Amino acid sequence: MKRLTHIDADGQARMVDVSGKAVQLREAVARGEIRLQKQTLRLIESQAIAKGNVLATARVAGIQAAKKCGELIPLCHPLPITHCEVAFEIPKSRDRIAIRASARIAAQTGVEMEALTAVSIAALTIYDMCKAVDKKMRVTDITLVSKTKSDLKSR
Repeated sequence: MKRLTHIDADGQARMVDVSGKAVQLREAVARGEIRLQKQTLRLIESQAIAKGNVLATARVAGIQAAKKCGELIPLCHPLPITHCEVAFEIPKSRDRIAIRASARIAAQTGVEMEALTAVSIAALTIYDMCKAVDKKMRVTDITLVSKTKSDLKSR
């Protein structure tokens, strides 16, 4: 059985020591969604939400959150990510906004928490900006889609 890496032999929380690991190119992709009413989606698309451009604001919030992930999650390494992207898709059902985020870095540890945080905060920003007009919104299905790493020399 695998052990929890953030727990020491005495059962205490600890930050994992990655200083002995090789620097590698790493990327993580996460997704999630916010379910909302069709009328709310129409307001977002027509930029009629009182707080402003919802998706532009949520994109910037997600990127900013990925950059601050180490400050938000206590045992997460503070990482100087080299790229973060947040994208939105509206399915034909028009009952949700799918959110996808990717984060990249050359480092000794992965960036999955940064991608997951970007999705989470983008969704919460949409929620915050639209809560006055839609009391039924739900943030759902936040998950890691993939994480990859490769040697610096192989690129």
